[in-house]
Amino acid sequence: MNPKLKPGDKAPDFTLPAVAGSQVHLRDELAKSPATVVLFICNHCPYVKAYIPRLIALQKEVPKARLLAICSNDAATYPDDSFDNMKKQAAAWGLNFAYLRDEDQAVADAYGAERTPEVFVLDGKGECRYEGGIDDNYQNPDRVTRRPLRDAVEALIAGRPVAEPTTHAIGCTIKWKKA
Repeated sequence: MNPKLKPGDKAPDFTLPAVAGSQVHLRDELAKSPATVVLFICNHCPYVKAYIPRLIALQKEVPKARLLAICSNDAATYPDDSFDNMKKQAAAWGLNFAYLRDEDQAVADAYGAERTPEVFVLDGKGECRYEGGIDDNYQNPDRVTRRPLRDAVEALIAGRPVAEPTTHAIGCTIKWKKA
């Protein structure tokens, strides 16, 4: 596994299939926004399920941001995370951002991703400006006091430095393929 992408690092480029039927190329997405969120998620993780409504709200409330959710889990071991089930889950959740499949797990490995959800916020040049979690209370959205993901996205869109470039991501581990 590669070391984790950290603030200041250039993000590895990728092209992945989306549940909507298209191919999504990171380089193209970076050109569309000063803040692109590369977010590792999956269908079955309770942490992801708790955060999905907040991620949908973030995309609605900060439309200049580009959210790219990636599922890298081994579908042979976790069939809930297969591409077909990703399509069904994206529709059930009503996702308003791209949901991508990293079948060979190369993107998760290149980013050093370990968890679902885990977030990397990139500036328009593809430099990582934030790595970590979404907020400080996955269980109860009404009790959230810190929103480092939202803060990072809003800072980049406003042309400001990210005040807290690294936080701790909590969640399920990425389910790696057996060698």
